[in-house]
Amino acid sequence: MRHIRPCLTDESARIIACGLIGARLDYCNSLLIGVTSRNVMRLQRVQTALARTVLRAPWWESSSTLLQTLHWLPVWQRIEFKIATLTYKVRSSKSPSYLADILSEYTPSRTLRSAGHSLLFKPRANTAIASRAFQHSAPAIWNNLGDTTRSSSSLLQFRKHLKI
Repeated sequence: MRHIRPCLTDESARIIACGLIGARLDYCNSLLIGVTSRNVMRLQRVQTALARTVLRAPWWESSSTLLQTLHWLPVWQRIEFKIATLTYKVRSSKSPSYLADILSEYTPSRTLRSAGHSLLFKPRANTAIASRAFQHSAPAIWNNLGDTTRSSSSLLQFRKHLKI
C-alpha cells in the first residue's frame, strides 16, 4: 500500500485499506479472543502502519488519533465488537442454529435482581483454550455490556451503543 499511495486519492486509499487490509484483519478475528497481548499488538502495529499510510501521517502522530479519524476500532476492540455483534444476531434471529443451540439464557435458581437483565449463562471452562471458544467467550463479552446496549431494538442501534 505504501508503494502505490502517491498514485491514489485520499478516498480511494481509504476504500482500498478498508476493503483489502481491513478485511484481512477481520478475517476470523473471533478466533483471536484470549490470545496473548503480544500477538494482538502485532496486528495492532499493522493496523497503525496502515492508518499512517492512508492518512500520510508522520510517525510521531498519535495512533489513536489516526484510528479515530478513519473511524476504526483498535484490534482488541474489533475482536470484541465482532463477537458481540454475532451474539446479538444469534439472540435476535436464532440463526445460525448451531450457534443458537450453544447459547442459553441465564436463569437464576431464586429471585435475583439480575434476572431481568437478559444475561447469558456462561458454562465452566476447564482449560484456558476451552475458555476461548464461542460458547464461553460470547457470554463473557455479552454480560459485560451495559443494559442499554444489550436491550437495543435493532442491529444498527446495538452497533452504535457498542462503539460508544
